[in-house]
Amino acid sequence: MANRPDWALSPNGLRQLRGRGGSTPDALPPEIHATVAEGAGDEEADESANDDLNDGFGAEFAAIDAVLDRTRNVLDRLAAAPVSRPQQVPMGERNPLVYDSDWDEEERLSDWRAVLNRATGQPPVLSAALLWDAWETKEPLQHLPWLGHLLVGAMLRQVGKTTAHLICLNTGLRAISRDRRRARDRTARLIGFLDGVTEAAVSGLKEHDRLILAREQMARRLRDRRGHSKLPRLVDLVLARPLVSSAMIERKLKVSTRGALNLVAELGLREVTGRGRYRAWGIL
Repeated sequence: MANRPDWALSPNGLRQLRGRGGSTPDALPPEIHATVAEGAGDEEADESANDDLNDGFGAEFAAIDAVLDRTRNVLDRLAAAPVSRPQQVPMGERNPLVYDSDWDEEERLSDWRAVLNRATGQPPVLSAALLWDAWETKEPLQHLPWLGHLLVGAMLRQVGKTTAHLICLNTGLRAISRDRRRARDRTARLIGFLDGVTEAAVSGLKEHDRLILAREQMARRLRDRRGHSKLPRLVDLVLARPLVSSAMIERKLKVSTRGALNLVAELGLREVTGRGRYRAWGIL
């Protein structure tokens, strides 16, 4: 979600999602962005570095330096504490105990991308149905079958059908019987998928209404509170997370353990673990 809408289905995005390498400037770790920002601030303060910043490459060089420093630190730790490792499979080969040698992922993925190209220009939901069915029948990746549903959701986001989220297809498909999702007839499978999209949309709207109602109920407890009260931030936190723990509240709100428990009590959150330790709360 931090990348551009068209990133996931691009060759570089698929390589990174499959764990085959690839990178994107939008996916740089936050610490690198922070290093870049701090480095840029220091250089702007230093008159001798103004010329280097004017060429537009200062931020890129700072990001590269940060990556090299992190890599050097990891290599130094590995060299200082060597550990015994099992015999590695040669680069480019896959362990036959884990991967089926006859399963040509590249060819299958290429066939699936061909379906994606042919679906271009179709209505978005119909394109999603064709893309989902192709993933289910071709099974491109041996150990990442769940990635297909996310890619279908990414396609809907790419074409603008959704803008701020990936549709939860699995939530809707759970409501569709296996016989319909795995039917021999392709038309029956596509109709089952479309019904699943409908169920996912209805479920999403219900969840949205539930969260809105929970926010309104918690907002009543915020009346007559001091301006520096942390309760409004706790409301935002519990609405953004299915569960929150005291450690999470302490870290996000910068309060003590006792302060976190007091805030939970004031807000009236429901304790869902039923334990004396390692408790968690939510608005379920």
